Amino acid sequence: MENKEQGFLFEKVNYKILLIGIAVIAVGFILMSGGGSDNPAVFNAEIFSFRRIRLAPTMVLIGFGITIYSILKNPKK
Repeated sequence: MENKEQGFLFEKVNYKILLIGIAVIAVGFILMSGGGSDNPAVFNAEIFSFRRIRLAPTMVLIGFGITIYSILKNPKK
């Protein structure tokens, strides 16, 4: 019978890139939060700011791209 060594699925570099991607996604969701009004009868136009409409979703998509890259990266090359 052959003994196969059980190791991690990815290399250390893959996990570092994965953690960076998760951090970028978290920053994107933090940027997306807020902008509401305490009083529901009062409209707050801040909810449609550049940060919440353009920047935060872009950060989230970039973070997803980084995490996908970390999964697909082959460290043996």
